[in-house]
Amino acid sequence: MRILLIEDDTTLGTAVRDQIAGDGQSVDWVTRLDAAGDAIRGAAYDLVLLDLMLPDGRGIGFLKALRARGDVTPVIILTALDQVSDRIEGLNAGADDYLVKPFDLAELSARIGSVARRYSGNPNPIVRHGALEIDLAARSLRRDGRPVTLTAREWALFETLLARPGQLLSKAQLEDKLYAFDAEVESNTIEVHVSRLRKKLGAAVIETVRGMGYRLGPP
Repeated sequence: MRILLIEDDTTLGTAVRDQIAGDGQSVDWVTRLDAAGDAIRGAAYDLVLLDLMLPDGRGIGFLKALRARGDVTPVIILTALDQVSDRIEGLNAGADDYLVKPFDLAELSARIGSVARRYSGNPNPIVRHGALEIDLAARSLRRDGRPVTLTAREWALFETLLARPGQLLSKAQLEDKLYAFDAEVESNTIEVHVSRLRKKLGAAVIETVRGMGYRLGPP
């Protein structure tokens, strides 16, 4: 997934960014609402993490404007505002979840996964694909009953394809999901990850459409 983090606290922002990156996801971090608006206009995000108190305004207004123009990108609010009235306001404005600071980073990862599964249309964390049994919540999988270990990037790539069965994704689209704006990406990075996934999960798990991209193979 590609995630936009809107947070002006540098200590927390660094911790959240590193947590998301450690999960194998792509994250763009901005500290102001005007920069967030520019980011959303320039990229397709799978999820937004939104602080409510930013230097140039309140996140609630940003969220309401997002929903008013029909943008359905999932939003998780991250805030120190812990009153019930604050939670109600955030959820009524269109947030999908509300997490009060300070929070555990592992819980944040779990909530991101939960929201992503709901938007994919299957809230069940257990997915079966042929000989593979995938636990999306635990970020683990088994092949023919035997555990298989994936790196964070391998997992993120496989999860991206798994969430879009039958859909062809170009190399550029996959890079966009896995890497942030300022990341340096080698020209053959996706090919390397695909090759490793095939060795671990089976040669047919990912199909290549020459010159066009990749898609999840049939079960």
